[in-house]
Amino acid sequence: MLILVAGGSGSGKSEFAENMAASAIGRLIYVATMKPWGEEGIKRIEKHRKQREGKGFETIERCTDIGSLDAEGTVLLEDLGNLAANEMFEGDTKRVFDGILELNKKCSDLIIVTDNVFEDGNIYDGDTERYIEFMGMLNCRIAAEADRVYEVIFGIPALIYSGEGKK
Repeated sequence: MLILVAGGSGSGKSEFAENMAASAIGRLIYVATMKPWGEEGIKRIEKHRKQREGKGFETIERCTDIGSLDAEGTVLLEDLGNLAANEMFEGDTKRVFDGILELNKKCSDLIIVTDNVFEDGNIYDGDTERYIEFMGMLNCRIAAEADRVYEVIFGIPALIYSGEGKK
């Protein structure tokens, strides 16, 4: 099953996704995609480590090429935005979507945390605009493949799409 969990920064999407994954039976894998840049990045990583403490996750640090992971069980990918930025920096944007499809074939459940990238209303140029467009495209393509899509607002998850049994 492929599940996409979207939300703005600080919305509670990560905690919701972690609790959903932790309720599964069997092996739990947390794929951490964030490169620890600066003090703020390190604080964010620590926050997420504490949040999932005691939930039974095996953590795999993987900033690129997630399709090559050997992952059986329930996989929580945290998060798509970091993975997309890392792959853009390395110049292989095609690998993101293809990697997600490949990873989804290998595990029983894949839960992906992603950002709502169009909510701030600002106009950007250059690399930032290309990143936002890329994330928008990825979110749409993954949502089209997903069995369920949630949006988390103010810590409240809402199921916005359920296509379970569509295959």
